[in-house]
Amino acid sequence: MRSEGSSERSWNEAIPAVLIAGTHSGVGKTTITLGLMAALRARGLVVQPFKVGPDFIDPSHHTAICGRPSLNLDPFMMGEEGVRRSFFSALGGADVAVVEGVMGLFDGMDGTEIGSSAQVAKILDIPVLLVINVHGMSRSAAAMELGFSSYDPGVKLAGTILNRVGSPRHLDMLRSCLRSPIFGALPRDKEIGMKSRHLGLVMGFEKDHDPGLLAAILERNADIDAILSLPGRVRPPAMAGSAEQYDAAAVRTVRAVSTVRAASTGRAASAVRAANIEIAEKAGGSSRAGKEGAVRIGVARDRAFCFYYHENLLELERQGAELVYFSPLEDQLPDVGGLYIGGGYPELYASELERAPAKRQIKEASEDEMPIYGECGGLMYLGESLESEAGSFRMVGALPVTTFMEKRLMALGYVEAEFSGSNPLADVGRSLRGHEFHYSRCECDRDARCCLRLSRGKGIGKGKDGLVEKNTMAGYLHAHFYSLSVEKFVEGCISYNRT
Repeated sequence: MRSEGSSERSWNEAIPAVLIAGTHSGVGKTTITLGLMAALRARGLVVQPFKVGPDFIDPSHHTAICGRPSLNLDPFMMGEEGVRRSFFSALGGADVAVVEGVMGLFDGMDGTEIGSSAQVAKILDIPVLLVINVHGMSRSAAAMELGFSSYDPGVKLAGTILNRVGSPRHLDMLRSCLRSPIFGALPRDKEIGMKSRHLGLVMGFEKDHDPGLLAAILERNADIDAILSLPGRVRPPAMAGSAEQYDAAAVRTVRAVSTVRAASTGRAASAVRAANIEIAEKAGGSSRAGKEGAVRIGVARDRAFCFYYHENLLELERQGAELVYFSPLEDQLPDVGGLYIGGGYPELYASELERAPAKRQIKEASEDEMPIYGECGGLMYLGESLESEAGSFRMVGALPVTTFMEKRLMALGYVEAEFSGSNPLADVGRSLRGHEFHYSRCECDRDARCCLRLSRGKGIGKGKDGLVEKNTMAGYLHAHFYSLSVEKFVEGCISYNRT
């Protein structure tokens, strides 16, 4: 295998791949996945990370550890072919692929296998290691293992990783009754616990990971060589330019993450602005966007706005856009023809957003009918005001809506929608899929107009989402661009640039 320092890149070499699943949520699969990634990186291997499901937070930790963007694999949002495309197109230049599962191995949408770790493992035909929290059990772990291994013969369950093992004697008891190979046995260890808040774990750029500690724990308590030797290697397809384009985009994304980390700790006030400057360091050339970029599209990326599906950014670039990352907290609005404002935590930085110059500049751009698309946190920011326990804060004012933070979860789950009105993103009648997860609610003006009719999900309310004013659109839906074409949005940005 090629080390990270090697100058030779073999884009179509078959590499090991593994999916780390759990019996249920909270068994420690994220910590174990991060530890495995860190251990592989410590060996000098290039690790391509993935996450099953719609989550934004776990992938940010993967990216922080691996130095390559972690991609979501979600059959509901992307379709089975989209999962394959995303997975295989990202393998170029990697030595090993590690996929973190979601919830329990077989848990999917509405009690089905749709969107489950098991479904993704079968789509990709890769082996699975099952994490079992064995605290307070011995033979019962064998019953769990037997049930999971026999429930769906189509899943290649290669073995287990045991978490929270109490002692060497406890491990001996487990070894005596478990049937499948044990690839790791981690003791109870509070050193690698993960902090949480209302949307889950803190983001990867907010946590100073100790890769050495994580790597040492896995090297000491897992058989890394055996994991690398699992059957079922995968090979990236021969697609001209795809690996180079992915790798150049990976450089930009990792730089954006690292500079957001710097800005969040106060080490570089304008660091996010520089994330877009040099894009071809690893690929040895320019991406399509760098050569043929017909329009520059601003992407809000900082502590307040950090929820983006990496494939969404790639889809914009595939349409010829050059992405310009900037911080609404720190920067002036860059010279762009359109804006994409993702989700995140604007409520934590509402006072700073209220005072920042970008707020006024984005309002002026909206009034000038620049195409602007926002998701969840972007909706909150583009509205009139944000109300929370900390106070009332004036936001951009591009959309006729006020957002109120609540203490309880207001929506969580998959969304399916159809465009029912004019908007900057897609033609009327087109469908799209995505996810929603938020602790806020919206109150819209009486004459507010929505462009999305939901067949699944809550949205802003009454089966609607996607507020539209002039050429600005935002909703609670985090859309995955594999479910629709963004060609109209990019063309709109090009047209705006020409006026």
